[in-house]
Amino acid sequence: MNNRIFRSINELAGSSRVLDFIMVTLSKRTRYVYLFVLLFLLFRANFNKRKALNAGVTISVTYLLSMLMKRIFYRPRPFLKQAVHLLPPVPSRKDSSYPSKHTALAFAVSAFVFVYHRTWGLGLWLLSLLVGISRIWMGQHYPSDIVGSAILGNLTAFVVKFTEKYWRPFLERTLRLYTHFRTFSGKIQD
Repeated sequence: MNNRIFRSINELAGSSRVLDFIMVTLSKRTRYVYLFVLLFLLFRANFNKRKALNAGVTISVTYLLSMLMKRIFYRPRPFLKQAVHLLPPVPSRKDSSYPSKHTALAFAVSAFVFVYHRTWGLGLWLLSLLVGISRIWMGQHYPSDIVGSAILGNLTAFVVKFTEKYWRPFLERTLRLYTHFRTFSGKIQD
């Protein structure tokens, strides 16, 4: 079933220059939309340090889990195993197909935004779905990679939010200690 869904989406690649352009743009440029929305929401009223910290932790944990999972659950990318309609840019590394880092991070940011602003979060979630489809369209990932990545991103964002009371004090102390150390070392050099 995974292969059948992959083929039904990927065989459309190359059939329309406009759709190919849209899919490549979704895959490669959508991160700027997420960044803009995050910055807008964080700076909209006043800079909210707590939200910024949650966003940073959500993105960092999702990225680290994604990289760890790529090493543990190696699966060759579709274009390495079979003939596919492959759209550039082709990954320079032949890393694991699972999970899709693009998709995991997109869903993590969407879920983070959803916690604070439901309308924007739903809009980003739909955009994340398109990002996932674009990764299949381009021949980079299987549908199961996208589903697993969506679960990873959403789950990470919600776990970070709901465990905030446990990790936040430690992280804030660490940041204060780091700031104090930098200030202290700066005074010694002067």
